[in-house]
Amino acid sequence: MTPPRPPHDAPGAVELVEAVRELLEGEVSQATSGRTRYQVRVAARALAIVERELAAGDALEEAHAARLAGLGFHSDRELADAIRSGSLDGRWDEVAAAVRSLVDDKLAVANPDYTEDGTPPPS
Repeated sequence: MTPPRPPHDAPGAVELVEAVRELLEGEVSQATSGRTRYQVRVAARALAIVERELAAGDALEEAHAARLAGLGFHSDRELADAIRSGSLDGRWDEVAAAVRSLVDDKLAVANPDYTEDGTPPPS
């Protein structure tokens, strides 16, 4: 259980979002059909993303800022501009590793079912 952030009491945001997601995935999904059932699934998946983002806290943001700083930048835009200009061509391995880590962090929140190589798992 993720403790709530002060000054809030339990249940915290993660547990509240989880409870709503579970309700949607269970009773609500079973009681609906067609387009409404599809929309319930989309809402439940969106809540799962919010859960993972809340659970990660500041860790992913801090890791991203550290990666950018390690490359000498403060923002994604600065990094993108440098890549476009070719000024980082001599640091390809370092830049590629940072971008891979960024994508891994994004996928860990958005869709952790994707494999390391970026392809969906077999169905």
